[in-house]
Amino acid sequence: MTTDQPIVTADDYVASLRGRNLSVYLFGERVEEPVDHPMIRPSINAVASTYRLATDDPVLGSAESSLAGLTINRFLHITESVEDVVQQNRMQRRLGQLTGTCFQRCVGMDAINALYAVTFNCDRRHGTGYHRRFRDFLEMVQQHNLVIGGAMTDVKGDRSITPSDQDDPDLYVRIVARRDDGVVIRGAKAHQTGCINSHWILVMPTMRLTEEDRDYAVVCAVPVEAEGITFIYGRQSCDTRSMEEGDLDSGNAGFAGQEAMLILDDVFVPWHQVFMDGEFEFAAPLVEQFTAYHRRSYVCKSGVGDVLIGAAALAADYNGVEQASHIQDKLVEMTHLNETIYATGIAASHESVQTEAGNFVNDALLANVCKLNVTRFPYEIGRLAQDLAGGLVATLPSEADFRNPTTGPLLEKYLAGRSGVPTEHRLRAARLIENMTLGRNAVGYLTESLHGAGSPQAQRVQIRRQSNLEGKKTLAKKLAGISDG
Repeated sequence: MTTDQPIVTADDYVASLRGRNLSVYLFGERVEEPVDHPMIRPSINAVASTYRLATDDPVLGSAESSLAGLTINRFLHITESVEDVVQQNRMQRRLGQLTGTCFQRCVGMDAINALYAVTFNCDRRHGTGYHRRFRDFLEMVQQHNLVIGGAMTDVKGDRSITPSDQDDPDLYVRIVARRDDGVVIRGAKAHQTGCINSHWILVMPTMRLTEEDRDYAVVCAVPVEAEGITFIYGRQSCDTRSMEEGDLDSGNAGFAGQEAMLILDDVFVPWHQVFMDGEFEFAAPLVEQFTAYHRRSYVCKSGVGDVLIGAAALAADYNGVEQASHIQDKLVEMTHLNETIYATGIAASHESVQTEAGNFVNDALLANVCKLNVTRFPYEIGRLAQDLAGGLVATLPSEADFRNPTTGPLLEKYLAGRSGVPTEHRLRAARLIENMTLGRNAVGYLTESLHGAGSPQAQRVQIRRQSNLEGKKTLAKKLAGISDG
C-alpha cells in the first residue's frame, strides 16, 4: 500500500485511511468507513498525534534515516546510535502525556528494528536475501511515511502443544501454499493494537518453533487492505460512551486505543514481501529481539501515568484537600512508582549496544525489569488515583442528568467542591480517572500493562536467564574468602 504523496501532517494521515474498503466488523455489522465511526475515530486521533509530534517537535518525533536519505518519523527509524534508542523512549513518554492512552505505533517500531537484525543473521547463515528485501520494503515505507503494525500474537489454541500438533492447524499463522510468485498464509492474530489504523502489517511468529513447525516460521509484510483480511473490533469497557451525545461521560473524548482480531484467510504475499520462509531456528531469536525492544517501550505508561497523577492531584485540589499530608504522600508515592517505570526503561536504552547488522538494541535484562514493573505499578497508581478522587469515580450521574433542567441544578449544587471551582471541572476530573482506571483507556494503561509484550511470567523467565547468578556467586566467593580449590 502506498499513497500518491508522502504523509506529512496528522490530517494527511487521517485522509490516507479513507476509502480502503476494509472488512471491519463491530457489534456484528460491517463498518462502512472506520474513519467516521465514533467509537473508532478516537484511536485514529491517537495515531495522528504521532504525525503531529513529528511536525511540532521534529527533534523528538523525527530522525535522519541513512536508509532512505530522508528526515523520517521516528517510529519508522532503524536505530543508528544509543541516542536514537533513548530518543524513542523520550518520544513515547511525551505521546503518553499528550494522548493519555495507547498511540499504537510502538509495536511496528520495535518490529522493524528486530527484523533488521534477525534478517541479517538469517542471510549470513542460510544465504537468503531477506535483509535486502526488508531494507527495500522499509525504504518504501519511510519514503511514504506510512504506519506499520506488528502482528506477533497468535490465538494459540492448546498452549501445551506445538503449532504443528494442534487439532486445527490454523491456530497459528502458517504458510498453506508456496507458488512461483509468492506464498499464501492463513490463521489469525489476536489483540492487534492499531491494526486497522495501519497501512502495512508485519506478520511474525509468536514463539520458539521446531523443524516440524517450518510452515509456521513465516515473516512477511501485507497491506491492510489485502484480499482475505478481516478485522473484528474488540470491545472495551465503556466504549459506547463515545457514541453518546456530549463528551463529559467518556472521560477522554479525544483519544483511545484500538485492539482487534486479525483474520488471514488465504492471503497472498509476493516473494519480495516475504522475510522468513521456514527458517524455524530464527523464530525464537526474533521473538527475543522484539521483546527486548518492546518491553522497554512500555515507558509510554509513564507518560500516561503523568496524566493520571495530574488528574488525581486535580481531584484533591477541587475537593479542597490538596494540603493534607496523606494526600501529598500518596501523590509522592504515585510519582515514585511512575518514575521507576521510566527509569528502568530509559536505562535499558542508555545501555544499548550495536548489533552485527549495524542497528542498536537496548539492554534486554533492564527491559524485562521495566516491563515487570509495568505489570504492577500502574495498578497501584490507579488505586491511589481512585483513593484520592473518592467514590464519585464510580457513582457519578450521567452528563444527560447534568444537562437536564430539573436534575442539572441539583447536581450543580450538591456536587460542588471547593469554592471558586466550577462543579463541571470536578466532574471532568473524576471522569478522566474513571476512563483511565475503569473505562476505555484502562485497556491500554492496566490490562495492556499486564499482558502486552508477554505476561509477567515471561519477564521473570527472561530475568532468570539473564541474571548471571554464577557470576554473582563468584563475586561473593571472592569477597568471602571462599576457594573452590
